[in-house]
Amino acid sequence: MFSIAALVPSPPMLVPELCGRVSGSGSDPDDPTSVLRAAALDAAANLAARADRWVVLGVDSHDRTYGPATRGTFRGFGADVVVGLGPVDGQPEPADAQLPLPVLIAGWLRERVAPRIPVHARLFAADTAPSDCMSAGAALRAELDGASESVGVLVVADGAATLTVQAPGYLDERALPLQQRLDAALASGSRAGLAALEPDLCAAVLLDGRAAHQVMGGLFAADAADPRVRTLYRGAPFGVGYDVSVWQPGGQDGDQ
Repeated sequence: MFSIAALVPSPPMLVPELCGRVSGSGSDPDDPTSVLRAAALDAAANLAARADRWVVLGVDSHDRTYGPATRGTFRGFGADVVVGLGPVDGQPEPADAQLPLPVLIAGWLRERVAPRIPVHARLFAADTAPSDCMSAGAALRAELDGASESVGVLVVADGAATLTVQAPGYLDERALPLQQRLDAALASGSRAGLAALEPDLCAAVLLDGRAAHQVMGGLFAADAADPRVRTLYRGAPFGVGYDVSVWQPGGQDGDQ
């Protein structure tokens, strides 16, 4: 049964070793990276407390799927931190240095908060049409509601990467109002707001998580009300929009 969803972004800096240190407690209120990391770990811990297994949603150049035997490394981002999507039984699979970032981030969070939980990841092509995203989310919800165990969904998706001149994509004046629309939809759990995100505009301002956000909206399409959302973080400290939140179907107990 589907029980809970969580949203986190995918900056590699979530991993302390990539920032030149290994402690990474996330306890420094003056360090934006620490604050973001702590929120992401909190969201993942909420997921782990209520789910026996996870499904991860993200975006890539084309549709891909990964199972619990998947292992990858952050070596391409500066440190050989190896993570996996499931417990290692016997001889582990070689670590894939080309694993997409949403899968790596999901593996890192799993190992930090729920190392015994198995994870399946589904990445959607960046140009997937909104209607197809919503349909995929609805189909996934029907599949998970038929499962015998409790299943949580971890969505790994970023906002616009063109919010300031220091952003990876430099400044695009169209990015801020679009990011504000996305933030409002995520804060309220607005399924209509997520469905209304325009693929061409999102692509132009490097809002790369658009498809995953819309699949997330589709997860809740059959519910009578928009989901209950608890926002743990919202900001753009490096010119990229980041949201961290925990979602439950409307009408369910909102305590996490």
